[in-house]
Amino acid sequence: MRKTHITVRKAVENVADSKAIGKIANRVAHFRGSTEEYINNDELLQTDVCSGLTKEEVRKRNLEGLSNIATHKPSKTNGQIIFSNIFTYFNLIFFTFAFLLCLVHSYTDMTFMPIVVWNTIIGIVQEIRAKAVLDKINVVNAPKTKVVRNSKTEVVDSTALVRGDICIFSAGNQICADSVIRQGSIIVNESLITGEADDVVKEEGDLLLSGSFVVSGECRVVLTAVGNEAYAQKLNAQAKASRKKTKTSMMASLNRMVSLIGIVIIPVGLMMYIQNVFFLHTSIKDSVVSTIASLVGMIPEGLYLLASVTLVVSIMRLAKQQVLIHEMNCVETLARVNVLCVDKTGTITNPEMSVSNIYYIDNGDSQEEIEKNRLEIDRLIRLSAGSQMDDNETMKAIRMHFMKADNDAKADEVCPFSSKYKYSASRFNDMTYVFGAPEYVLLDDIKDYKAKIDNLTEAGVRVLAFGRTNERLGAGAIHKPIELLAFICLENKIRKNAKETFAYFKEEGVTIKVISGDNPLTVSRVSVMAGIENADKYIDATSLETYEDIKKVINEITVFGRVVPEQKKLIIKAIKESGNTVAMTGDGVNDVLALKEADCSIAMESGSEAASNAAQIVLLDSDFAKMPQVVAEGRRVVNNIGRSATLFLVKNILSIFLTIFTIFAANLYPLYPTQLSLLGAFTIGIPSFVLALQPNKNRIRGHFLVGVIVNALPSGIADFISVVMVVIYGNIVGLSHDCVSTMCILTMIAIGIGTLVRISYPFNTLRISLICLMVLGITLSIIITPKLFRIAILSFYQWQMTFLFMFVGVGILFILVRVSNKLMGYLLTHNEKFRRIMEE
Repeated sequence: MRKTHITVRKAVENVADSKAIGKIANRVAHFRGSTEEYINNDELLQTDVCSGLTKEEVRKRNLEGLSNIATHKPSKTNGQIIFSNIFTYFNLIFFTFAFLLCLVHSYTDMTFMPIVVWNTIIGIVQEIRAKAVLDKINVVNAPKTKVVRNSKTEVVDSTALVRGDICIFSAGNQICADSVIRQGSIIVNESLITGEADDVVKEEGDLLLSGSFVVSGECRVVLTAVGNEAYAQKLNAQAKASRKKTKTSMMASLNRMVSLIGIVIIPVGLMMYIQNVFFLHTSIKDSVVSTIASLVGMIPEGLYLLASVTLVVSIMRLAKQQVLIHEMNCVETLARVNVLCVDKTGTITNPEMSVSNIYYIDNGDSQEEIEKNRLEIDRLIRLSAGSQMDDNETMKAIRMHFMKADNDAKADEVCPFSSKYKYSASRFNDMTYVFGAPEYVLLDDIKDYKAKIDNLTEAGVRVLAFGRTNERLGAGAIHKPIELLAFICLENKIRKNAKETFAYFKEEGVTIKVISGDNPLTVSRVSVMAGIENADKYIDATSLETYEDIKKVINEITVFGRVVPEQKKLIIKAIKESGNTVAMTGDGVNDVLALKEADCSIAMESGSEAASNAAQIVLLDSDFAKMPQVVAEGRRVVNNIGRSATLFLVKNILSIFLTIFTIFAANLYPLYPTQLSLLGAFTIGIPSFVLALQPNKNRIRGHFLVGVIVNALPSGIADFISVVMVVIYGNIVGLSHDCVSTMCILTMIAIGIGTLVRISYPFNTLRISLICLMVLGITLSIIITPKLFRIAILSFYQWQMTFLFMFVGVGILFILVRVSNKLMGYLLTHNEKFRRIMEE
């Protein structure tokens, strides 16, 4: 069984292209001897397998830089956070505006600067707070590795390992550094680094590359390449770099919009200034103020910050609830999920199993012979289970039920459990004893026991066949039926809050799909008891031979049983291709491929390390009942940012239309920057931050930016029409620019409050209080500091006309809202493309 002649070059070539690996891994790849010769040629790798390194050797190697720590930082430093929040493109624009206003001594028009400074401070403080919370959780939940040091086995952080350490890897572990097996054998999955889904047997002398994970078995290895020298570090660095660049659909839309505005304001500003100075012959001061007023209105100065801060605060909230977010974009994705795929064990039921019953295949004529036969079968089960590793809940339960005896013999060969072939085996002398799924180990003989198996699975228990064969089994499929000795029945208790959790998802329109390696009838019965809708519609995945077969049944079937890891991935893919947004929960190494395929992946912390590393969200207390809270948080964030974005875009739409009107009408811009600050503070800034924290559990539908623009257009157009009416009236009766700007801003404030009322629906105490406080704040600001906000003194008749324009403006708003709603309804009914954009 031992591979002493395999070359390291061959071992690496079997795994991946050697051009991609790090320095030491590359050196290993080009060593032309056996792995034993490679280790013997490096003094640092000649560590005793039983005793490991001493504390002094570990300390010395840490000082020499041979630790398993990568140089790239997992998160930004506080300094980087401060720098990135201060030195932004729009902050540069605003500071430029402030500088120009200082040059023309128009200090009162700089009221937008406190808002800019305050937004920046909020962004810095919230991001630093979130970083502190997440860093603390990441430290507590950092990957751990079992290592041998000073002849003792201990568990340390993976970053505390050094080159030459002797580590113990078992099922569920992800290989944290390149290594060579010195003792034992394992089955690994290298799909994360090669893309190949097949499990690979690794024995003494074989090379393990970091990034692969252990499916079953246990081994002792010597670490050959750590930290930046390990194979996976280059891949990890690339993945993390791309992860930082990945934005949610919402954030990507906002980023495109903000970037476009950032480009447009420069030529528009030049055009406005040139027109004011050379065509309207206004003073330089008035030209600068007018130009800056039009540009300030175009910039959604707090929108991008609001979205970023809200997402960061959401992640911090979830972290305090023991939910760790690896990727920010998954918060929005989860809010859009309409199909949730779960496993039976660990999700619907508790992960712990227990043996509930044994059904023996009795041989013997008398009761005494039958009892003797049963005792012998119990002994064989105990021997076989004792030879297997405690690397899955099934074997733990069997070992707990059949307590191992001190004089039990050791197996000559052990075949760890394979999630693909559904069995494990142990060989004693000339006989192999097998635990496995009846369909996979009994083959055609299963027809003789089908009635018995169906009766057992009807009760929702898991049925495991135990038998023997004289064939020597490797890691492949069984081709000859085993001699059946007994059926072992195992059960998991349904999670306490499972029914309430699945009832929540049903109410929210989220379809549940159960994907399990267990018998489909067993899974179906357990799912029905847990309250999963349509759980009586099940299928045996062994009958689904091709991807086309899966696609045919994907919409009709709820429970998929006897699924192998490759099929899990294909099932997720088929659901996505049906136009769904899919989330997947998993806790085992056999879930990793499916987790990677899902739009949003969730892992249980109590499960395998590989699953936790692959998932975007990790439930640190492994409580599936937390999922409604996670989904609700995602929906609250996206819905409320959309609600708040509507407020921001109203001002931007108005400013764009009004700037175009001003250029073509050869008119001075009717508003001052300070007036827009008043409008922005009380009808946009403060309300948006308050509304962003409100509960909102509605499922997210449609394209984010399109929906926001559609909601903002009525208010933006109503503002524009009203302001143009005031400007035309002012020109006809010969009002001063200050009077016109005052009447314009008061009309816009009325429409702004109307918009706030509209988006605050449905009302609650907080929203009604917010509207009242904003009206009070505006009133006090106008009364107490009229000069600061350029509020001119109006005559009684001018006040009458102002109230008339305010009334007409609000009326136009609600007329446009009704027209917009009717138009939307018509397009949703008659235009398929528009319907897909708005609803899918």
